[in-house]
Amino acid sequence: MSDLTALGLCAAAAGLRARQFSAQELNEAHLQAIEQAEDLNAYLVTTPEQALAMAREADRRLAAGEARPLEGLPLAIKDLFCTKGVATTAASHILEGFTPPYESTVTAQLWEAGAVLLGKTNLDEFAMGSSNTTSHFGSVVNPWTPADSLVKLVPGGSSGGSAAAVAARLCLGATGTDTGGSIRQPAALCGIVGLKPTYGRCSRFGIVAFASSLDQAGPLARSVADCALLLQHMAGHDARDATSADRSVPDYATALTGDARGLRIGIPKEYRLEGTPKAILDLWQQGMAWLQEAGAQIREVSLPHTKYALPAYYIVAPAEASSNLARYDGMRFGLRVPGKDLIETYAKTRAAGFGAEVRRRIMIGTYVLSAGYYDAYYLQAQKVRTRIKQDFDEVFQSVDLILSPTAPSAAFGIGEKQDDPIQMYLNDVFTVPANLAGLPGISVPAGLSAEGLPLGLQLIGRPFDEPTVLQAAHALERAANFTALPPYLTKAA
Repeated sequence: MSDLTALGLCAAAAGLRARQFSAQELNEAHLQAIEQAEDLNAYLVTTPEQALAMAREADRRLAAGEARPLEGLPLAIKDLFCTKGVATTAASHILEGFTPPYESTVTAQLWEAGAVLLGKTNLDEFAMGSSNTTSHFGSVVNPWTPADSLVKLVPGGSSGGSAAAVAARLCLGATGTDTGGSIRQPAALCGIVGLKPTYGRCSRFGIVAFASSLDQAGPLARSVADCALLLQHMAGHDARDATSADRSVPDYATALTGDARGLRIGIPKEYRLEGTPKAILDLWQQGMAWLQEAGAQIREVSLPHTKYALPAYYIVAPAEASSNLARYDGMRFGLRVPGKDLIETYAKTRAAGFGAEVRRRIMIGTYVLSAGYYDAYYLQAQKVRTRIKQDFDEVFQSVDLILSPTAPSAAFGIGEKQDDPIQMYLNDVFTVPANLAGLPGISVPAGLSAEGLPLGLQLIGRPFDEPTVLQAAHALERAANFTALPPYLTKAA
């Protein structure tokens, strides 16, 4: 049964259709693996009864020749997506005990395609973090560890629970959200593939909001083909989301040719940051060589406003968070800490319900939106954001894609950067620009650090050009041939 957890999504789908195993056996194997991996803290809640009921229905459909595209495939859902009848907390004390009466559009589409819900994965509280250490329910542990060491590492964030679950074979694939790199960065740190689609490609309806102009749902899986399969059934227009793009969804699988001939790959000189580890720079150079060998052309490009991306992001995102999180007041749902009057109830509830990082960002956001500071900070950040998008627009006139490292380092120890918010925020230095410009991006595992930890390479594409992003990522994946497994799997065996 454990062999079933080693399958990818596409391979498992083929096996189910060939009747090599049943959906019930496939899901039981994953539920058993989850039980044995509690020390990773990747899941906040599991849904075994629901999963097996969905699996039995999948087996009925498979036997009747009525199989849907994702029939019987076990998935994990980041606990930021509302799931009807299943607790959704955003990893925050203030939402502890909240059970949504409705389903998010993305998850509803996955269930309609036949996928099975294994449970909800841990994350940084309200998706605010790059390490998955700000969760009210405890840190997620990366299944990777340094060679000859017992140090526990972060899985990246905020979708760290989803990334760890995929890497540790506790699901075949998972959903994540990416506001400043929260799919791509944990994918890189956990040695898997993570895809952030174009802003508006996947509906945000039913996803707990962090920063509404930046948040975007996307898949995490163990291969580019698996991510393409998941995105096929996550994407699409939704009238309930005003920012959802009314565009047809192409067949992403047709892009997976492994061929990069004719593609022009831009290498932004501004991404060569001082202090970047040599291993990451060497891997970046290797990535260029791999794509050249696959037929691509490599060109140096300039994104001059990149250096302002992080400061702009950490004004825009907290400002939007301050507004979005104002709804958590203890009146309608979630935690309530009574006070002597309404104002004191608000204050006590929010003080007790929000963790330190969330409070920090709310305060920053409220400050930059306040009278006298709005023009000096928020308005200026929005102008910088426009310039960053214009830089990308200009570059994409001469290249098809941009190649860069995904993260400035491999996974680091839990608590290692906790007391230095600036160092923590720098983890998003390569990923944030794509969010500010609303562009699609993907992280592909491409090598190991000297300590034996995974490193990822990132490809960024034009708006709604996910097919080209997937095409180049598939070529990069084939060239890298990343087959290393987390030490956790070896120990578990």
